[in-house]
Amino acid sequence: MSQTKIPVDLILSKLAEDAEKVQSRAHKASEVLLDDLDTDLAKTAYDVVYQEDRVKLKHYLPRAKIRYQTPLLVVYALINRETMLDLQPGRSVVERFLEAGIDLYMIDWGYPTRKDRFLGFDDHINGYMDNVVDFIREKHAVEKINLMGICMGGTFSVIYSALHPDKIKNLVTTVTPTNFDTNKGLLHVWMEHLDVDRVVDTYGNLPADMMNLGFLLLNPARLMIDKYVGFMENMDNKQFVENFVRMEKWIFDSPDLPGEVFRQFIKDCYQGNKLIQSQLMVDGQRVDLKKLTMPLLNIYGKYDHLVPPEACEQLVNHVGSADTENLCLDTGHIGIYVSSKFQEAFAPKIANWLKARDQDPEKKPSLKKTTTAKSSAGLRKTGRKTIPDKKATRPTAKPKSSRSKTVKNATNG
Repeated sequence: MSQTKIPVDLILSKLAEDAEKVQSRAHKASEVLLDDLDTDLAKTAYDVVYQEDRVKLKHYLPRAKIRYQTPLLVVYALINRETMLDLQPGRSVVERFLEAGIDLYMIDWGYPTRKDRFLGFDDHINGYMDNVVDFIREKHAVEKINLMGICMGGTFSVIYSALHPDKIKNLVTTVTPTNFDTNKGLLHVWMEHLDVDRVVDTYGNLPADMMNLGFLLLNPARLMIDKYVGFMENMDNKQFVENFVRMEKWIFDSPDLPGEVFRQFIKDCYQGNKLIQSQLMVDGQRVDLKKLTMPLLNIYGKYDHLVPPEACEQLVNHVGSADTENLCLDTGHIGIYVSSKFQEAFAPKIANWLKARDQDPEKKPSLKKTTTAKSSAGLRKTGRKTIPDKKATRPTAKPKSSRSKTVKNATNG
C-alpha cells in the first residue's frame, strides 16, 4: 500500500498567499484608521427654539415645502440620546421626515445632574413636556399637535396623551413598552426583581455607565464579542469604520437617568404593570388609556431584545380610539431607525399615516399674531442654533399647578 504524500508545496503556497492578503488588508486598514474619518452625528441643521433647565426643544430647518398643517413633536427616551434619529446623512429618520414636508420638533432631554435626582414622571410629563407642547401650539396657533414617542419617550407620550388628550391630534408610538407583564426579555426579568429603592437611595441618579454595562450583559456574545470581531474583519472598509464609530459614539453618549424617574418606572411599570391596566397615577391623576381617543400608530420590532413585541402589541386593545394600527417590523430595537432596509418601511409609513389624518387643524381663536412674536422675543443667535436668553427660557409657558414649583425648586438646588 503506497504512502500518501503531504503536498507541502501547496500548503506553503497557500500560507504565502494568505499572508500576502493579511499584509495587504493590514496596510489598507492602517490607511483607513489614520485617515480623516467623518464620524459626526446629528448633522441636520436645527434651531433651539425653547429651553427650560437642561431640556431643549429642537426645531429642524425645512428641506422641502411644509406639506403638513400639523407640526410633529418627537420625544426620545431619557436613556441614550435623540441623535439616534439623525445618525448620519442618508441614514436619518429626521432627513426623511423633513423631505416629506413635516414641520419637525424634537426634545433634547440633556444631561441630568445631581439637582435633577428628585424630578419624577410628573415633572417631566406635566412639566417639561407640557410646556414644550404649549410652546409649539402657541407658535403655530393650533389646538393640537402630532406626537411621536420612542421607547421610554413613547411611554411618556402615552401617559401625556391620556392626561392631555385635548392637545394631541395623532399619536405614534415606536418600540414603546406599555405592558410589562412578560418574561420574553431578560431586561423584564431583571427589573422585576430589582431593589430599585436601594439603587436610587445609593446613587441618586442612575449612572449611565451602569446602564450601559447592563445593556451589554443582556446579550454579551453579540454586543461584546461579535461586533468587535466584525470590526476587525472590516477595518479596511472606510465606510464600515465610520458607521461603526458613529454607533459607538451614540451608545456611550449616555446621560444619567433621574433617580425618581427610574424609581417610578421600575416600581409602577416593570413591577406593578399599572399603565396597561389604567391604574398608573401621576400627580394624583389616573392615567386612563380609554382617554386615548386620537388615532394611534404603534410600531415595534419582532426581534427587539429590550422591548419585545409582547410589551408593545397590547396597547391598541386598551385605548379608546377607533383608529388604531399595529405594525411589527422584522428587526430589533435600533434597526428600526438605522437599518437602510427598514428606514424604507419606517419613516415613510409614519409620514403617509400622518398625511392621511392631516385635516385642517383647529385654530386657537383667542391667539393673536403677537403671540409668535413674543415667543421669539429674547432669542439670540449663536452659530447655527437659536438659543433662548436666560430671561426668556419660558417665553410662552403658562403657569402650571404646584408641580411647576417643584421643577423650579429642584432646579435651584
